[in-house]
Amino acid sequence: MIDHQAALIYTMVLVSAADSNMSDAEMRIIGDNVRALPAFVGYDHGRLTETLGECAALLGGENGLEETFQRIKAALPARLRETAYAMACDVVAADGEATQEELRVLEMIRHRLNIDRLIAAAIERGTRARFMTPE
Repeated sequence: MIDHQAALIYTMVLVSAADSNMSDAEMRIIGDNVRALPAFVGYDHGRLTETLGECAALLGGENGLEETFQRIKAALPARLRETAYAMACDVVAADGEATQEELRVLEMIRHRLNIDRLIAAAIERGTRARFMTPE
């Protein structure tokens, strides 16, 4: 069993790994979220690399995607499920382009965590606004 903080990290890793390319920008956003967001108050930042590795190993195993989703859902209280989706959207937006694989994983996260489609759209629009560039 993982805790809610690991579940949030697993969610971000899941979407980052979707296109088999965890970019520096995506890794930076994961680190920034862990350092700055209230959901990570009390988190031992020294564990981040370990948690990332545990998730990657789980994803690489047989039925890894399904097992990862089960652990995330079991560990996340309902009040943090929208937060997890928002963090996943941040990771997708981090490198300036959303791949079809990343969008598919976002859809899977939305369904697995029972995020209402209108709420998801609002989260996605907020992410787009935050990551907009002047050009």
